[in-house]
Amino acid sequence: MVNLTEQIKRQAIEIGFDKIGIVRAEPLVEEGEKLDEWLSKGFHAEMKWLEREPEKRKNPALIFPDAKSVIVVALNYFTAHEHEESSEKGKVSRYAWGDDYHDVLKEKLRELLAFIKTLDASIDGKICVDTAPMMDKAWAVRAGLGWLGKHSNIITKEFGSWIFIGEIILNVELEYETETIEDHCGTCRKCLDACPTAAIVAPYVVDSKACLSYATIELRSAELPANIKENLDGWLYGCDICQDVCPWNRFEKPTDEARFEPRADNVSSDLKKILALSPETYAAKFRRSAMKRTKLGGLQRNARALLDKKSNQT
Repeated sequence: MVNLTEQIKRQAIEIGFDKIGIVRAEPLVEEGEKLDEWLSKGFHAEMKWLEREPEKRKNPALIFPDAKSVIVVALNYFTAHEHEESSEKGKVSRYAWGDDYHDVLKEKLRELLAFIKTLDASIDGKICVDTAPMMDKAWAVRAGLGWLGKHSNIITKEFGSWIFIGEIILNVELEYETETIEDHCGTCRKCLDACPTAAIVAPYVVDSKACLSYATIELRSAELPANIKENLDGWLYGCDICQDVCPWNRFEKPTDEARFEPRADNVSSDLKKILALSPETYAAKFRRSAMKRTKLGGLQRNARALLDKKSNQT
């Protein structure tokens, strides 16, 4: 007879997740100390929500009081498309090409939790995808899905770093993973050397203030800082440089999730079309897209910065 843990793992793969691991819901002590140090150095920049209730990020029982187990899943999002190198267009980070991953992961996790409840009506759980105060990458490492790369993204042997992570916290004991994946970055420092703003200040440590992804997505200023603007290298939304140069991403595989296929003009966006968007056309174009995160003002600010640089070079 297949036990509960095996049934859950089989169903997760059936639903479309690419990897799954299950670990005990216990406090993240060492990982929590690293978070405290990162915050104390101001590396989170203006992402003030990361400062709020840090203890919740370290202890799943503070998110879901009956926490016994954490199911951690990974979903591959790689699609085989390439940016168009043009001064008229801005590059978009791969994760935002298709539908919003929050929606896709939550739908699949809800399906998985509903299945688990059919096996035992006393089971309850909480779904977490990115916006919940969970240290997703720490849980992925604990669950044996991959290791933390020097660029601070999770790397898997099967899919490289092109994965999304989600969790379900459950109120039932399950069988837990007993092994983690060894760090296979070795002496490689391609990601550190390739970062145009030296945002990876040390292996495994990113200073958001210098990060193109942070600046083009999260920063809420009218103008981009000079060091960012000078090093955009065509990026309109996000940045994939540290992942693009990672040797482990030679193992990338196309995703089976059709919703991650690019939307029109979402791989390389026409900058003048971005500047012509109104609040209404912007809302319609980026409905259920991760690109709505930067808001219209931020996206147009980024487009202006790229066009300004082009005009200064001509």
